[in-house]
Amino acid sequence: MTQHLKIDFISDVACPWCIIGLKGLEQALAKAADVVEAEITFQPFELNRGMPPAGQNLVEHIGEKYGSTPEQSASSREMIRSRGAEVGFPFNMSEGSRIYNTFDAHRLLHWAGITGHQRELKHALFTAYFTDGANVSDQGVLVDAAVAAGLDGDEAREVLASGRYAEEVRDAEQEWISRGIRSVPAIVINGRWLISGGQPPEAFEQALRGIAAELGQVPAGVSPS
Repeated sequence: MTQHLKIDFISDVACPWCIIGLKGLEQALAKAADVVEAEITFQPFELNRGMPPAGQNLVEHIGEKYGSTPEQSASSREMIRSRGAEVGFPFNMSEGSRIYNTFDAHRLLHWAGITGHQRELKHALFTAYFTDGANVSDQGVLVDAAVAAGLDGDEAREVLASGRYAEEVRDAEQEWISRGIRSVPAIVINGRWLISGGQPPEAFEQALRGIAAELGQVPAGVSPS
């Protein structure tokens, strides 16, 4: 019997492990389609809420935030590039890359969730930032991503200009923080199981099959606690 899963994928557009984790999860869901089907909702999380729109140099930012040397930062980028290649996502980060504010991107993702194109927009934003090196705090870049995801460009532009969904995004961020989420990606399944980090497809598949088996043991008409 196929189990239906509700997956909350808590992540930030500026998080490389989030796209690695998303690709791994999607591949795992395809492999485990014999036992699970899933509805994924993308939830907001800002790694750098106070980042100005102009952003900050990536190496400088990582050095200030984590104490990493330029050499350590380069090694980390190479590891991320390798892990991305394993799941079919191209990273083009360099020592000249920048970190940007992602709040408007999360507002647009909230709107995309209402219109039914959230996953497409999430992928478009990851590509814009990590592959194309675009400024994902720039409204023109965000509108282009929305159009690439199948959304209406004029409405996307209006959402961004109006400040719509700001309160909803802040409330959702606070809700997940209050539930203990401190790092991303965080994948919450049926509000009960948590998988953390950019896991490889094999790890996700094993977890999904385990959850499906556990749900299958629950008698009909009884909800899991």
